[in-house]
Amino acid sequence: MKALVSEGPRQLSVRELPDPVPGPDEVVVRVERVGICGSDVHAYLGHDERRPPPIVLGHEAAGIVETGPGRGRRVTVNPLVTCGRCPACRAGRDNLCPERQIISMPPRPGAFAERIAIPARNLVEVPDEVPLARAALTEPIACGWHAVRLGHAALGGPAPRVLVLGGGAIGLGAALSARAQGADAVTVVEPNPARARTLRGLGLDVVEAPRAGTPPDMVIDAVGLAATRATASAAVRAGGVIVHIGLAEATGGLDIRRMTLAEITFIGTYTYTMADFRDTAAAIFSGRLGALDWPETRGLSEGPAAFADILAGKVAAPKILLDPSA
Repeated sequence: MKALVSEGPRQLSVRELPDPVPGPDEVVVRVERVGICGSDVHAYLGHDERRPPPIVLGHEAAGIVETGPGRGRRVTVNPLVTCGRCPACRAGRDNLCPERQIISMPPRPGAFAERIAIPARNLVEVPDEVPLARAALTEPIACGWHAVRLGHAALGGPAPRVLVLGGGAIGLGAALSARAQGADAVTVVEPNPARARTLRGLGLDVVEAPRAGTPPDMVIDAVGLAATRATASAAVRAGGVIVHIGLAEATGGLDIRRMTLAEITFIGTYTYTMADFRDTAAAIFSGRLGALDWPETRGLSEGPAAFADILAGKVAAPKILLDPSA
């Protein structure tokens, strides 16, 4: 099969690899669309020790089941493989499973390829009328859906005012999820003018920096820089919640004194549970998250150029999807 392989920092090549061999309870999925995630870009730059080269990256996939039960089904793929037995899994917090694996990290190759092997339980069937390009957005949007759900739980109900830092796919997904889960007003901070225009075209309130005035009840940091954490801890209201998704920098930024004196809750969020993934897929299929027609699609062979364009700031679309058949 054809695959896009990360060979080292800033080195991607299209290679022929053996087709995947499914393990027990696994099926092979022919990948129709797969998104480029920020974590893929970090690995491409050599900044992610969890994804050592050579490796096939990519974990935001949708496609067609080729083997085993459900052959021919159109599916979206939860890339997080968990044990199903540990206390976290039994409590419905399977994203915290100590044995969790994710495709695009050893020992599981990623989805920048024509085919992947994945447990059948990780698949959600996609209705015939839903394009697989839209279904491939389930994974990145589920990160935001999970974050919003945890933030609303901490507040005791939907946040009247939500501020999202970052207008990439994760931030956009969080903004759409906040609206779908009952937030009254959602604002996105996005300094990139091209991306901001795209987000405004989707009907979102977009600003370059947080506005003065009534502070938000919840701030979602979809970037994860020291600077965005500083913005979050300054912007959120007393008694509010900061929900942190981004992983750009490991340390710095939080104003611990203000967070203590104002009783601000900080929640770190990692991926999503299978229930969150299914709920996100259902929201996509029903149209609750909008048309979701904002990704740009390129062929797998154009993958190296796509990564270069993302790093050069030449991509206005919040998400690039790769088509392994092209």
